[in-house]
Amino acid sequence: MRIGSQMSDGTASATKKIGSEPGWRYPALKTLDRIIGWASEGPAAILVALEIVILMAGVAARYLFNAPLTWSDELASILFLWLAMLGAVIALRRGEHMRLTTLVNRLEPQKRKYMVLGAQLVVAAFVLEIVLPAYDYFQDQWLISTPALEIHDGLRVAAIGVGAVMMLAIVLIRLLDQVRARTLLYAITVVALLCIALWFAQPLFLQLGNLNLLIFFVGLVAVCVACGVPIAFAFGVATLSYLILTTGTPLTIVVSRMDEGMSALILLAVPLFVFLGLLIEMTGVAKAMVDFLASLLGHMRGGLAYVLLGAMYLVSGISGSKAADMAAVAPALFPEMKRRGAADGRLIALLSSSGAMSETIPPSLVLITIGSVTGVSISALFAGGLLPALVGALALAVVVFFHTRDEDLTNIARPSARQIGKLFLLALPALALPFVIRAVVVEGVATATEVSTVGIAYTSLAGLLLYRRFAWRRIYPMLVETASLSGAILLIIGCATAMAWALTQSGFSTQLVDAMSATPGSKGGFMAISVVVFMVLGSVLEGIPAIVLFGPLLFPVARAIGIHEVHYAMVVIFAMGLGLFAPPFGVGFYAACAIGKVNPDHAMPHIWPYLGALFVALILIASIPWISIGFL
Repeated sequence: MRIGSQMSDGTASATKKIGSEPGWRYPALKTLDRIIGWASEGPAAILVALEIVILMAGVAARYLFNAPLTWSDELASILFLWLAMLGAVIALRRGEHMRLTTLVNRLEPQKRKYMVLGAQLVVAAFVLEIVLPAYDYFQDQWLISTPALEIHDGLRVAAIGVGAVMMLAIVLIRLLDQVRARTLLYAITVVALLCIALWFAQPLFLQLGNLNLLIFFVGLVAVCVACGVPIAFAFGVATLSYLILTTGTPLTIVVSRMDEGMSALILLAVPLFVFLGLLIEMTGVAKAMVDFLASLLGHMRGGLAYVLLGAMYLVSGISGSKAADMAAVAPALFPEMKRRGAADGRLIALLSSSGAMSETIPPSLVLITIGSVTGVSISALFAGGLLPALVGALALAVVVFFHTRDEDLTNIARPSARQIGKLFLLALPALALPFVIRAVVVEGVATATEVSTVGIAYTSLAGLLLYRRFAWRRIYPMLVETASLSGAILLIIGCATAMAWALTQSGFSTQLVDAMSATPGSKGGFMAISVVVFMVLGSVLEGIPAIVLFGPLLFPVARAIGIHEVHYAMVVIFAMGLGLFAPPFGVGFYAACAIGKVNPDHAMPHIWPYLGALFVALILIASIPWISIGFL
């Protein structure tokens, strides 16, 4: 979960081509596709830039001039939903929505082609089903005006309908160009007949009661995810199918819940931290940090492996993408590590496990999401996430120690104190950045949403004045990439919010609370089951959608039986990290393989000792609450 597509880098082959530049058969369709690209990418880039400026102005007005801008949050919220939907359009066009492609990639080419076609039709079905409800919701919200700017709220929520129409156009254009007319007609006929059969089976579904939850929210979602349907659309289709076939609920409620899920202002941190992560790589901040750590430890046995762990600890969480974190660190270290004799597979195992280790490090987007959907203090989550990750890093360091005892250090010179001092001075601004970001939140200078703008300003100044690396020509592609990744994440949150609402209305949440509360062993049993559940969820769904779905249900249970909510958050995040980077399904593992350009089969045998060490660390974190809450 590229985090999905944060994490699905390297995992998608045929399916990823859905959105990348295909070999066009019809020039007119290619032109239409490019028009949609221009209509989505340009405005989305502008919206990202505007959000940065608006929030930065809000921080400056409040903190420096003591004159808060009463309209800044409202305007940022209005623009945010448009940014989310246009980003989702860009992600679909580029094939960057989070999806699981492990099973699809193992199929024969002909079967894979049909599976991809089926996934595209599911996407088309979802966006087609929400177009009319989105229009109805737009009409309802037009009657409401925002309090400060007095703008019709319909102008904000129109983004959902416009985004749905654009996504539908993208899928239709690709289908018409890439699929033979006869095959496409046959596939549409099969889907139509299936829908008709399900419609006539409504009386049967109505008799099944809560068994429908397993059919739609487990069975249908699992089938869609296994077939390579993007996770957001799998959630959306399952929710719409459940409501259409088993209830009389108007579908505008789905659009309303999507709006609620994607419009939470705290989630504006998602695109801003993503952009900050790209900025850190572009300005050379990450490289300066890695170079200094290498000068300190590079002459020791396993020194560069320890540097990789340290660099991931410092860099992680800022970009919002584990793939981005790994891509910032690995290229600077892997060539020298290979020259010293490190096996490709072992390097990938270390990189992948370090990604799992660093999931709790603030300002992780998973932490921000937990705060958004459960009400847990984000400042407390930021403070509580550092020590669990350190325990994980120490566990990995033990494995590194045993693996590198025989490393050949011939011709490895130890840098002089002067060289180390020079690199330290160069790296000082880079080393300070993570602490500046965390301190700004803890001290109340800026909110978790606004703090990324402080990091952006700090990094930009460091790149311009200190490192003299600031490629202005890369700003626009970075803004577009930010919108794409953010849209992929936010659409999952929106669809997962609608799905969670349907689960709650069905009574499932009450049953789950009762079942989990009755777990044998009270705290210990509940924690053990949570670890297993979230490891599985992390493997197939990734952290953010899993938290949006189950966080509001399980956190109150943990609180009721006496588990500190920050402690519980650290345990479930660490467990999801293990699942996310554990083969054969964990997409984070395949992202690490893609970044290191190593065949997953070569890396898989090497990763188990590292994951075993992290599992031991997880047991310690779950057993000793002080690790998570000792510094609150």
